[in-house]
Amino acid sequence: MWSMMEKLPGELQPMSIAANEYTWSRRITETAVMGEPKNVGQMLNDDDPLVKFIDIQKTYDGESLVVKDLNLEIAGGEFVTMLGPSGSGKTTSLMMLAGFETPTRGQIFLGGRAIDNVPPYKRNIGMVFQNYALFPHMTVEENLAFPLKVRRLGKLEIETKIKRALEIVRLGAYGNRRPGQLSGGQQQRVALARALVFEPKLVLMDEPLGALDKQLREHMQLEIKHIHEELGVTVVYVTHDQAEALTMSDRIAVFKDGIIQQLATAVELYEKPQNAFVARFIGESNQMRGKVIAIDGPQCNVEICGVGNVRALAINVEVGAPTELSLRPERVTLNPVPGSMPNVFSARIEELIYLGDHVRVRLLACGCDDFIIKLSSAENLTLVEPGATITIGWKIEDCRALGVER
Repeated sequence: MWSMMEKLPGELQPMSIAANEYTWSRRITETAVMGEPKNVGQMLNDDDPLVKFIDIQKTYDGESLVVKDLNLEIAGGEFVTMLGPSGSGKTTSLMMLAGFETPTRGQIFLGGRAIDNVPPYKRNIGMVFQNYALFPHMTVEENLAFPLKVRRLGKLEIETKIKRALEIVRLGAYGNRRPGQLSGGQQQRVALARALVFEPKLVLMDEPLGALDKQLREHMQLEIKHIHEELGVTVVYVTHDQAEALTMSDRIAVFKDGIIQQLATAVELYEKPQNAFVARFIGESNQMRGKVIAIDGPQCNVEICGVGNVRALAINVEVGAPTELSLRPERVTLNPVPGSMPNVFSARIEELIYLGDHVRVRLLACGCDDFIIKLSSAENLTLVEPGATITIGWKIEDCRALGVER
């Protein structure tokens, strides 16, 4: 992340990133929390987006585009997550919005005003980093007071805002402690409180939970979600963790190779992926390759070589073209009642994996040796054992025929 910060005003290149990490953290923090509220933003109509990316491109070497023609609108009060694998362009997009990177082409608007030439410290944006970026020599209250003092607020107002922010993150009794006296989760709450204390209209979060253990990360996901719902602040969140995105977001932008593959709600992304990448990246999906042999309205028939025909929803396919069928494991029925399912195939059980609330069953089915179904642990599993032959079935609407990536 540090390589993206070279354009901070008045900064020098560090001789060693490792040796200068604290220096960078401090200076980035100072930049992220400074700013005059009146410098960015105009009166917006209710239906105007707070954030708008228009035809944004970004290249570092003049040849390869890291972000390609990004067009995205984010409404006031919305929680939007930029989700994707490493190198997909999500963090670069966030850094351009923060002002730490400059677009090669296109414009970014915040509050109705182009901010291309507005330095980070004048954008009035709160920012939360994965490494917290707290001032270690300051107490929690002093960390929160920093952006308020920069804005020259009065002492009483500062104290009121700090108290309120600490109450929001449930750290009211920790104001006099230093970051080194706090757990990782508590430090992340302080970083969140500092990003919120000066009441910005926009908060950016760059993988803020990446350093936490699984249980604490899941707890913080719900806390951030509830804080967003309570305050109504606009949040742009970056992560590669799909569980975080599905838990917290109003909408999710799935990135790949610098392009948004799909922008939708969590339910729509999971239930109605528009291409094979989204189907694989969001949740778990059985993927079967075949050829479309007929299309009848919203449905199609797909021939899988050596297996037979599958009836599925036709999403973005043509007759004669190859397709990738996407089927969620939990939508597959074990030993369905004869005649109850339009798609029924024989399968052999290869492996059972007990995961507490459910059993993960790996099958040899439909030409795949890693076909997965999920069964509730409460079901009668006496007939489910490795080597057994079973039948599986699923509905047409649960199987999506998607275009093959080229």
